[in-house]
Amino acid sequence: MNVLPYGRQSISEQDIAAVVEVLRSDFLTQGPAIGRFESAVNDWCGSRHGVAISNGTAALHLAVKALGVGHGDWVWTSPITFTASANCARYCGARVDFVDVDPGTVNLCPDRLAAKLEIAEKNGTSPKVVIPVHFAGQSCAMDRIHALGQKYGFRIIEDAAHALGGTYLNERVGNCRWSDMVTHSFHPVKIITSGEGGMVTTNDDELASRVALLRTHGITRDPALMEGESHGPWYYQQVELGYNYRMTDIQAALGASQMTRLESFAARRREIASLYDAAVASLPLHALARDPKAVSGWHLYMIRLDLKTIRKTRREVFESLRAQGIGVNVHYIPVHLQPDYARLGFTAGMFPEAEQYYEECITLPMFPAMADEDVERVRRALQAAVD
Repeated sequence: MNVLPYGRQSISEQDIAAVVEVLRSDFLTQGPAIGRFESAVNDWCGSRHGVAISNGTAALHLAVKALGVGHGDWVWTSPITFTASANCARYCGARVDFVDVDPGTVNLCPDRLAAKLEIAEKNGTSPKVVIPVHFAGQSCAMDRIHALGQKYGFRIIEDAAHALGGTYLNERVGNCRWSDMVTHSFHPVKIITSGEGGMVTTNDDELASRVALLRTHGITRDPALMEGESHGPWYYQQVELGYNYRMTDIQAALGASQMTRLESFAARRREIASLYDAAVASLPLHALARDPKAVSGWHLYMIRLDLKTIRKTRREVFESLRAQGIGVNVHYIPVHLQPDYARLGFTAGMFPEAEQYYEECITLPMFPAMADEDVERVRRALQAAVD
């Protein structure tokens, strides 16, 4: 049976040639391809700086580290995300909490954020950083979150791992209009890929410099950053404890080549989403709500099952789809329900909207190479699964 996966990279002969060119060059890492990729993403987003990182998780880690997050600080994020959005704060010794999601968009809810901030200010648990996650590709309500940041004094890192190619208030996601930094992921199922890879975009010169320093062990050859005098042209100093989070030129060459097709990737994803909208309209399920201020990057197309009407469990529908060759998935198990977070005191019932969403959600296949006939195949399989 031909299985239709939920996501798949799109690799062209141009992409292959770009990688081969690097393999035949003098630099496999720390070479000129890195800067070209950074510029390509930075130019698209409209931000001042782009710093390429080894993967999206490392980008999140360096972003919170660059903001000075440490022991005793609080970082808040959404419970509906990959665990990295929360783990990054714990890597720095910080404490993590969550803000429940909007029941329509399943993005971090600004109303719940406002209510939680008011309580936290009174009991001394206000966050140092909030990480809104642009779930499935649709931007969070960043103007409202930014306004709350101004009022309560927290910093903002947008997790845009799903959202490259999307917009908010007619501006491109990643331009840092509403945040200190934006993190990106280039895993093979994302909007573009570099194999593995990530990036931090920012408009802050100091933050960009700090992220770049931290990705390379905290080591510098810049005399302006060193203590004392340079001993010669070979000299370097480790000025703080950093990490080896460098991207290779091989990855960067692939990423830069992929960026030339970002617009076509995003356009096709929007077309597929529209086809899905029509396909599922008559079925006992619904897609996530759309914020009229945002245009999604459409990393994922999610459905929520009307389980009372279907009278089947999500698992039964899921397994029926898989048996028909539809490679569905589930995004995500709420982070606070993971055993490692239960040991921190989180329990079921703490974030009811996130938990309700999880009970009903299924991720349908979504990637640019899908044909219209593939969407019709998914529709037929869904009809059979819910009947």
